[in-house]
Amino acid sequence: MSYMSLYDPTLYDSTVVPSSRRERRGDKARVRRRRRRRFRTFLSLVITLGLIAAAVWGAWGGLKGMISTITAPDDWPGPGSGTVKVQISEGATGQSIADTLQAAGVVKTSKAFIKAAKADPRAKDIQPGTYRLKRQMSAAGAVALLLDPASRLIRRVTIREGLRVSDIVNVLVKEGSMKRSALNAALKDPPAIGLPKSAKGKAEGYLFPATYEFQPDTSEAEALRTMVARGQQVMTDLGVKKSQQRTVLIKASLVQSEGGSVKDFGKIARVVENRLDDGMKLQLDSTVHYGTHTKGVFTTPAQRADDNPYNTYLHTGLPGGPISAPGEEAIKAVLDPPKGKWLYFVVVNLDTGETKFATTSAGHSRNVAELQAWLAANR
Repeated sequence: MSYMSLYDPTLYDSTVVPSSRRERRGDKARVRRRRRRRFRTFLSLVITLGLIAAAVWGAWGGLKGMISTITAPDDWPGPGSGTVKVQISEGATGQSIADTLQAAGVVKTSKAFIKAAKADPRAKDIQPGTYRLKRQMSAAGAVALLLDPASRLIRRVTIREGLRVSDIVNVLVKEGSMKRSALNAALKDPPAIGLPKSAKGKAEGYLFPATYEFQPDTSEAEALRTMVARGQQVMTDLGVKKSQQRTVLIKASLVQSEGGSVKDFGKIARVVENRLDDGMKLQLDSTVHYGTHTKGVFTTPAQRADDNPYNTYLHTGLPGGPISAPGEEAIKAVLDPPKGKWLYFVVVNLDTGETKFATTSAGHSRNVAELQAWLAANR
């Protein structure tokens, strides 16, 4: 036996650990590693499950929203509430109206409105304009309101034949809720209201009498421009040349102001032509009233003596301009008066407007006597 074989390291080397202790330490280390691995595995599993749950929840939320959108009705059930103004443009199609209403929050979907419009045959009669509707209405309710004249925010104004510009301004203020100051300012700006050169800067006779529908946002100048344009269109349709417009309007305004009935317009127009052709003074009371800023049937000696461009008792020929707004019938009468030699006319009954015509002074005197008798019996 050698010396080295007698050496036992477990007895003399304190750094050497018996195998049983090393094994126990190794076992503990392995246990700790296994525990860490299990924890990490568990943690990973929890995180993964959390992510999956979040994804599922998100997907369900989106799917639920999609299902809700798909299954939700495309129309609101109620009559709506509040007020909203909607502009329906000229020439708007059913689809464009539907899109406008949806954008304004009136109907829930354009699809619902199209469906409701197709179910109501009257929907094709929906007019352009501004309407007062409600928010979140049923589509059928929206169709009904668009067909209700009371919902249409328009200013309907009727300008009668024979009115002067001052009278027309009064009507626009009263019926059209327009501002007098703005109207008068526009009248002083001929280009702004579209007056032709023949008007010589004055709107008298050029504001065509008719019924107009103005939108809530229509300005005073736009309203007057619309009336002028209407008159110009009528003159064009009747074949009146630009160079003839002023003369035609002056004569037509005389016929309109003097005529008691449309059936007499042609004869009155003929009297005007005959007297002008013969070089006679027209001697019309209507022109005297216009020149003296008065109104009435008869004139006084003082009024007939007033020297102004409209006094046809003093001046031969036509007055200085139109004296009122003539309508289409008066214009037609001037353009095509009946043949005849009448030089005089007078209203013999102020209640009925009956007018008698004469070719001679003596005949006219008899008609005047008939008027005086009527006045004596009715005053």
